[in-house]
Amino acid sequence: MNSAANSVGEICIVCEQKKRFGIHLYTSFICEECEKEMIQTSTSDPRYKFFLDQLKKVTKPEIFS
Repeated sequence: MNSAANSVGEICIVCEQKKRFGIHLYTSFICEECEKEMIQTSTSDPRYKFFLDQLKKVTKPEIFS
């Protein structure tokens, strides 16, 4: 396996694993699997708080003019 194949992907802020596909929220990356799981999770589910805590890692870039 070549090194280029190993370097493809980004670290998801939710599961903290390197994934190839997902979305960018400001400067953060959320993989497809976590995105789908978050959307389908009820607010009464114990995982909901985990997702909220992980999303607090998202940082909004400052805009300087």
